[in-house]
Amino acid sequence: MMARIVLPLLAVLLGGGLLFKATDGLRAVTMEGARRIAVAETQPAVPDVMLETMQGALVPLRSSGGETLLVEFVYTSCPVVCQLAASDFAEIRDRFSASGAKVRMISVSFDPQRDDPAAMAAYGEAHGADGRIWTVARPRPGDLNRLLDVFGVTVIPDEWLGFEHNAAIHVIDGTGRLVSIFDTDAVDAVVSAVGGGGRS
Repeated sequence: MMARIVLPLLAVLLGGGLLFKATDGLRAVTMEGARRIAVAETQPAVPDVMLETMQGALVPLRSSGGETLLVEFVYTSCPVVCQLAASDFAEIRDRFSASGAKVRMISVSFDPQRDDPAAMAAYGEAHGADGRIWTVARPRPGDLNRLLDVFGVTVIPDEWLGFEHNAAIHVIDGTGRLVSIFDTDAVDAVVSAVGGGGRS
């Protein structure tokens, strides 16, 4: 009789503890929400890694001139999510281009083996990334897991040789710290957080 009471009670307590931890003390209803809260509170330093751009040049992920950096994680053969996110990224680029704000934007591929400079250039051309404000780049394979871990990006291969992943815009300040994360379509919020780039 006691086991019938104790075992379900333990299961409820354990489940409640896991839920409390996964939702950052019940402040977030999703893992993504918890990730964003954690980033805003801890502002982790971004790894000082080099990325190969769609033009074949090497650029640092971290700011070298104090500018704000906007980062999204993509794979160029993504059929839907990345294409929609790229349209929003292009609108953000246009807003900052018009204002002259000190911003750099990078679409970072988490599929560096297939996303060579030619594939990245085709993706950039399709979405208007010309390498000035916005470029497409890939990390060295040895740096990829570290980047995904720091940014909290989850990438899961699917049955169609693509990936399931959380899409977002990550804001890195001029000191190289990840300070906030926004939905890809939160154009006004991103512009407001960075400063400048009034509505077109």
